[in-house]
Amino acid sequence: MKPSEKLAELNLSLPTVAQPVGMYVPAKVVGNLAYTSGQIPLQGGEVLYQGKVGDSVSLEDAQAAAKICALNALAAIASVAGGIDKIKSIVRVCVFVASPPDFTDQPKVANGASTLCGELFGEAGKHVRSAVGVASLPLNASVELEMVAELG
Repeated sequence: MKPSEKLAELNLSLPTVAQPVGMYVPAKVVGNLAYTSGQIPLQGGEVLYQGKVGDSVSLEDAQAAAKICALNALAAIASVAGGIDKIKSIVRVCVFVASPPDFTDQPKVANGASTLCGELFGEAGKHVRSAVGVASLPLNASVELEMVAELG
């Protein structure tokens, strides 16, 4: 099943790609790889799930935020690749989690994005990953995500 069909089956759609607020682009293709800029849980022009995970944001909400970030990243890649069905595989996902120093469940937060990649791309959705705790993120977002995808 194509990723676009799987999206529809999951009752999901790719959002409109957020316009950059600086001198960068949302995604860029180099060779057969597409790289994204950091994507936050922006939906309908609003940042969802603001604050620190493990403090004002629950683990479950942070996982939902990571899923939104992944959808935003896939939308950015699709915009430069000619559609989501041009994505051959997900290569790398890096998730930044705004969290207090004693929070250590960043990998569980990242599962929100990784699970979506697996649902949409099957085996081709398996990727290498980093999950990193940080002091703060742009616009007080709880999660930010970067993605690299192979195009084909």
